[in-house]
Amino acid sequence: MEATNKRPWGHFEVLSDAPDHKVKRIVVEPGGILSLQRHKLRSEHWFIVSGSGIATVDGKECHVCAGSAIDIPVGAAHRMENTSTDKLVIIEVQTGKYFGEDDIERLEDKYGRV
Repeated sequence: MEATNKRPWGHFEVLSDAPDHKVKRIVVEPGGILSLQRHKLRSEHWFIVSGSGIATVDGKECHVCAGSAIDIPVGAAHRMENTSTDKLVIIEVQTGKYFGEDDIERLEDKYGRV
């Protein structure tokens, strides 16, 4: 396992990194929001472990809570926002051809990273 990767919205750690998939544990702090982004080479599946928030996929908002799951196809613009006062914990499973952080195209970002 790799060390915790800090971000303005919280942090993540990589649980599994293999040629055919990557698995991350993502923690979004209260009020935190991931950038609106898309990927050319991978799809993602988000499983909400705890907390609640709003997932946006291609402009469609969906309220999520523990036990919810969201599928994000290759090329779909997506983000997650923690709208609660508790941490939002997500298990993200990536599948596709490539899983590097440089396959992130940021479309909007509240933290100025576009």
